[in-house]
Amino acid sequence: MTRISPAFPIVAGALTLTFLWVVAWYWPTATEVAGIWWRSDTFAHGLIVLPAFAWLTWRARDRIGDLQPQPVAWMAVPILAAGLLWLLGSLVSVAAAQHFALFVMLVSAFVGVLGWKLSRILLFPLAFLFFGVPIGEFLLPTLMHYTAEFTVWALRLSGVPVYQEGLFFIVPNGSWSVVEACSGIRYLIASLVVGALYAYLNYTSLKRRLLFMLVALAMPVVANWVRAYIIVMLGYLSDNRIAAGVDHLIYGWVFFGVVIFLMFWVGSRWQEEPAPVQPAPAQAEPTRWARVVPIALALAAFQPALALLDRPIDVFAVTLAAPAPAEGWTTALEERFAYVPHYAGARVQLRTVYRSEDHPAPVGLFAAWYIGQREGQEMIAWENGPASHVLGDLQLVRSARAMTVAGVPVVENFISTPSGRVLTWHWYRLNDRELARDAEVKLRLAIDRLTGRADESAVVVLSTPVAEAGAERARAHLEAFLAAHAGAIRATLEAPAASIPR
Repeated sequence: MTRISPAFPIVAGALTLTFLWVVAWYWPTATEVAGIWWRSDTFAHGLIVLPAFAWLTWRARDRIGDLQPQPVAWMAVPILAAGLLWLLGSLVSVAAAQHFALFVMLVSAFVGVLGWKLSRILLFPLAFLFFGVPIGEFLLPTLMHYTAEFTVWALRLSGVPVYQEGLFFIVPNGSWSVVEACSGIRYLIASLVVGALYAYLNYTSLKRRLLFMLVALAMPVVANWVRAYIIVMLGYLSDNRIAAGVDHLIYGWVFFGVVIFLMFWVGSRWQEEPAPVQPAPAQAEPTRWARVVPIALALAAFQPALALLDRPIDVFAVTLAAPAPAEGWTTALEERFAYVPHYAGARVQLRTVYRSEDHPAPVGLFAAWYIGQREGQEMIAWENGPASHVLGDLQLVRSARAMTVAGVPVVENFISTPSGRVLTWHWYRLNDRELARDAEVKLRLAIDRLTGRADESAVVVLSTPVAEAGAERARAHLEAFLAAHAGAIRATLEAPAASIPR
């Protein structure tokens, strides 16, 4: 029977109290993370992170021996840096920043309370906690792109003629597209988590651990590519009679289980015997718990700061008037363009349609104006965008590219809709600045909020159908509209500022 040293309950108690202190101060963020673990298939592995950390800590009890915590007061510095990131993320509603900052604060607090010697012993359990951060969806476009590229390459190698446009491709008896469910992101993340745990428990050398992690990274990606190719090939050979069923049969958790089994089987051939346990020697220096005070104060600093900076703006009436058509253009007041982007939480929205004397296709103008952005009322959010996930019948055909047209920075997208292909240009306006990229808007918004400026914001989306004439003519049509109406659009977005309570 393994002896439990008197030091281990102290270590466990210090970790528990630190965890409760962090969660108490950042309860909304912590519950949000837990909710994502519970609801999301992609991040369901987060449910095992805390129990795994507790078990790994218990497993290291013999190595801990009689080693007592020796708090490191200056670990308050990384906590302050992470807290600032959390504050900025809270001010501009960037959930990923809040979630990552929470785990940085938690791990930094653990290290600060335990000290260097204990933290080195618990290095892997502490690092394992970062798998709890529900982050990784930024990889979706890249994974979808390479899945489509591999599938098309493999089909052509098999002698199947394919026409490809971005994530869409057509074979002689049907059309296919790579959607988010086909990216393989959930299996990639789960494979990394399980692979890291397996490598730590079964290898002792750093080289073998890293090699196994590379396998855990590459195997689900390649397997997903093969899965996509097989699905399309079976659909092609069966005239689309079995493809959908096979998709659900092959690539679910059953398929992932087979992949993991193969990975473990291969990895077990190089399994190493665990190194003999050598308990850490006890130190004569007493634990100076007073050094925990700066850590506790650093953790407690940012909730009051958020309450001070995040003051709501009074409700006020605001309207957006459609820009008057320039010469050669008319408004089609009775017409409703079939494509409409999704931007929830705006104070006011504008939708109108224009037609040109020189081009038969309509141009849709959409604008949404925001101020006092909060959770559920922010301009840039996962559910908002020209091809929003909320609108299930819209699919992004080509990845966005940024350019400048008529002095306005825009991002271009080709979107598939039930009524046909649509070309869109969108940009943002933030406190008199015109911006194209989401990340730049969020960064500037955070700076404005910290300096006390209002977050007067707007998004503009121009759209036109991509007819048989092709993308270049549609692009020239939008360029002509923007060149003629850029000034009027700016004036429209500036008008609500006069109504803001000062």
